[in-house]
Amino acid sequence: MPGNSSKPTIGALPDTAAESPTVPVVLTWLVWTLFAASVAVLVARVRSGGGWEIPGLIAIDGLTALMWVVVTFFSGIVHSYSRRYLAGSIHKTKFFLTTSGFTLVVMGLVAADHIALFGILWLAMGLLMAALIGTVSGWEQARAAAAIARTYFLASSAILGVALTTLWWATGATTVSGIRAAADALGGPAWLVAAGALVLAAMIQSALIPFHTWLLSSMTAPTPASALMHAGFVNAGGILLTRFAPVITVDSTLLLAVVAVGGASAIGGKLLKSVQTTVKGRLGCSTVGQMGFMIMQAGLGFFGAAITHLILHGFYKAYQFLSSGERIEHAGPSRTTEHTVGRTTSAVGVVVALLTGLAGGAVFAVLTGKGTTVDSGLLLTVFVVFTTLHAARSAIQHTSLSTTARYGAVPAVFLPAIVIYAVVYNGVSGLLTVGTATTELTLLHGIIAVSFVGIYVAIESGVHEHSRRLYVALLNASRPAAETLVTSTEEYNEY
Repeated sequence: MPGNSSKPTIGALPDTAAESPTVPVVLTWLVWTLFAASVAVLVARVRSGGGWEIPGLIAIDGLTALMWVVVTFFSGIVHSYSRRYLAGSIHKTKFFLTTSGFTLVVMGLVAADHIALFGILWLAMGLLMAALIGTVSGWEQARAAAAIARTYFLASSAILGVALTTLWWATGATTVSGIRAAADALGGPAWLVAAGALVLAAMIQSALIPFHTWLLSSMTAPTPASALMHAGFVNAGGILLTRFAPVITVDSTLLLAVVAVGGASAIGGKLLKSVQTTVKGRLGCSTVGQMGFMIMQAGLGFFGAAITHLILHGFYKAYQFLSSGERIEHAGPSRTTEHTVGRTTSAVGVVVALLTGLAGGAVFAVLTGKGTTVDSGLLLTVFVVFTTLHAARSAIQHTSLSTTARYGAVPAVFLPAIVIYAVVYNGVSGLLTVGTATTELTLLHGIIAVSFVGIYVAIESGVHEHSRRLYVALLNASRPAAETLVTSTEEYNEY
């Protein structure tokens, strides 16, 4: 860049096995060691059926052990990937130290029982993620993106502080477990402030609409940091609601509101994704939608489903981000690139997708027992049907297999996948100390479900593409903060 005297941060690509600095090597091995230890803790937890604790400070229950395994696995993948990705960068050691620190903080967060410790680690988690977003400190846009994310995370921490302080004042308990035990006695304005603040803090951290700007402005982050962010950090909202589930479930009206905000973000994320032209932009909007699904499942009272969703989404999104460069290289757009949004599927394809979705819902209901009665479990099963239907339809549209093989392969692939999902859901639910908070269906539930289905069908059929005003509105809503935008490659070619 003219007039810029900073050193180039990307050099020749060395052999990572021979030339990696000591710190990245040691930290990579440390994280994988933590993963092995976490697996051992999870196995011990499953076998013993009990937990371990330092009274008043930390408590290692099933959710803790499960999240330790998930967090350390994703972190290990990111560490190993980054040794090659950041080869030659002067920011390599800083990145590894920050990533490892982030991993340890998240492990501490899911084990924290004292509310002060929980709040401090929540704040530290946000600050470390902001540091990862702004890893390349010499890049003006990266500094701006980090500042925006930091502002959101500080707001989330402050709101969580209000919730924790209110709960301490209302219950007299200084631990998360103590607050959960006293939740039945909560009510009135104090409960409403605390529960509302918990939901709001979760929405910010999980980048739900309208708090998605920080996520879509974070594209300056190195790809491994983006993978860790989308596969792990945004899941914190689901963890928070699960930890404080007895507080959230005191009144079914609040749960209905959670379903509404989750559903709005799920649909909104899909709409925002439809106007994106970059790989990372589409993945970011996809995360907004998927986090909406996660929060919606918590609102339905199925916290096991929310945790299952965040784990499976984490695996999917980590792969998508770490392979994003390969997608650009092998699947760049051209004049012959087909437009798939709103593309008509053949009648046979529609029937196959529909039957696959219905069969998937039936399999899920049989294996989990959800959807067999008229309660919120029915909505959960309906969403499984639509998720399966959408995935089957996408496979039918995009696959290059012959017609016969395609229609035969779709149910053969997706129905076993639903079986795996149901088994994982049952296993995760069995590890949680919080039970299912099934609620009765109301007219508002029906309105939300019908609206969700109607908007989904409209998007899939491409109706939304006929409105220029909607297109502009979606484009503006998904636009990153102006100060984080890069308009010329010369602005970042030295970083």
